[in-house]
Amino acid sequence: MTHPLPKAAPAAPALRRTTRFRRLLESDELEFLLEAHNGLSARIVEEAGFRGIWAGGLCMSAQYGVRDSNEASWTQVLEMLEFMADATTLPILLDGDTGYGNFNNVRRLVRKLEQRSIAAVCIEDKLYPKTNSFIDGERQKLAEIDEFCSRIKAGKDAQSDDDFCIVTRVEAFIAGWGLGEALRRAEAYHAAGADAILIHSALTQPAEVLAFQREWAGRCPVVIVPTKYSATPTEVFREAGFSIAIWANHLLRAAIPAMQACARTLAREQNLRSIEDDIAPVKEIFRLQGASELQAAEERYLPQREAGARVIVLAASRGSALGELTDERPKTMVRVAGQPLLGHIVAAYNAAGIKRITVVRGYRPEAVNLPSLSYIDNPRHEQTSELVSLGLALAGDPDDSRDLYVSFGDVIFRRYILDSLAEAEGDFVIVVDTNWEESVNRGRAADYVRCSQPYSRRTFAQPVWLERCAEELPPGERHGEWTGMLRVAASALPRLRGTVSDLGSQPGHEQAKLHQLLTRLAEEGEHIRVIYTTGHWLDVDSLDDVVAAGSFA
Repeated sequence: MTHPLPKAAPAAPALRRTTRFRRLLESDELEFLLEAHNGLSARIVEEAGFRGIWAGGLCMSAQYGVRDSNEASWTQVLEMLEFMADATTLPILLDGDTGYGNFNNVRRLVRKLEQRSIAAVCIEDKLYPKTNSFIDGERQKLAEIDEFCSRIKAGKDAQSDDDFCIVTRVEAFIAGWGLGEALRRAEAYHAAGADAILIHSALTQPAEVLAFQREWAGRCPVVIVPTKYSATPTEVFREAGFSIAIWANHLLRAAIPAMQACARTLAREQNLRSIEDDIAPVKEIFRLQGASELQAAEERYLPQREAGARVIVLAASRGSALGELTDERPKTMVRVAGQPLLGHIVAAYNAAGIKRITVVRGYRPEAVNLPSLSYIDNPRHEQTSELVSLGLALAGDPDDSRDLYVSFGDVIFRRYILDSLAEAEGDFVIVVDTNWEESVNRGRAADYVRCSQPYSRRTFAQPVWLERCAEELPPGERHGEWTGMLRVAASALPRLRGTVSDLGSQPGHEQAKLHQLLTRLAEEGEHIRVIYTTGHWLDVDSLDDVVAAGSFA
């Protein structure tokens, strides 16, 4: 007899941040919180191994460049807390100053903090607007005890999560009052519902907080901020039985001298060599920001066809018909409307999300030097034509995993053309201009096409296929002019390579043009989809075309 395997026990649900903070507060061991003031620093705190975060008022205001006197509004603080909570899994204790007002402000604050998964808030018994405790502390006025207790009670009544904590900060020592006043206030706050007392001192020795802890005798957890008495060994705090010690502003203080030194060096030396080895690489910022997760999400959710495509631009010819304009540069680099023709072509592809572009150069290759492009040179451009340049580009990039666009370096076009190519189904897709008579009127050569049917209303509903493409096509067979734009699906690229290779092995292949390639593909049984358009592109062949291109661009 076989016995079924026992079922695995279900995974325990993750503890809420509020519960984890309460456990820190009630731990038998001394726990530690480290300051963070934005999402990046919050992530650094978690990676360092801390179990909780202090969102300090001094540092939160400082990262906005304002004083720690409630000059940053509570809604601005909430906004930054939301980024921090998103960036880390740790419980966050907010330094909530005085609660930003009276009991009504505190209860609204508590509700908003819970909505943002903040685990706890610390409020201090001073008047709003507050001043930092280390600036003229003895001149600062404390709140009336009964009024401050109303803030505590309202906050506790407003919370919906039983584990949300309100820590009350006693400022009696800061304001120059003695131990008796500190204990009187702490007892009242504890009775009002405070989950813990933060006892604060501006002395460089911990005498005041240690005296308070002895007299308090463990009535509820006690938190300290050892900023001023920094030389005291941590073991003293541990033996005294404090619950949590907060390193309240040290990440921000560590960053300031590093930034100041870097800024001075850059201002003085005006180069990056002296500082590059001492600063974090950009990829470390990307890591902390979670860039890899976004890349994985993009692969999962975003359509990949167009974004993953690549381009070959055939731009090897000089364009001698343009005369002096191409003495020192090829036609593709003739400037139109402030940038070269090639710049307009690249911008159109980039606008469609296509960034991987290879340009085949020939005449004056050094003049074709736009950034972020790949280049293949055709050193025999004067003896060869378009097919050879395409073959060189295909050989230079064997990647057949993405769709390929092919166009000429003297043809500029609207985004509409690329959208038409991308949206049409088919292994091979070309765009054909119905206004072929325009080329005849201008007296220039053109790649005319004969299709399975001429342009009409029916062509919007029925696919049209290329039958032949040639410069010498009789007028009666012309259904349009090929714009020089071709898209080849990734699955069809091996067949394209084969046909280019076959044509390249035949006599006279060095002068073969792309219209001959299209005709050969059609003769071999390939279905070349035709998308009709009227306008939206311009072939720059003459000086008149250069003038027209200025208006087009």
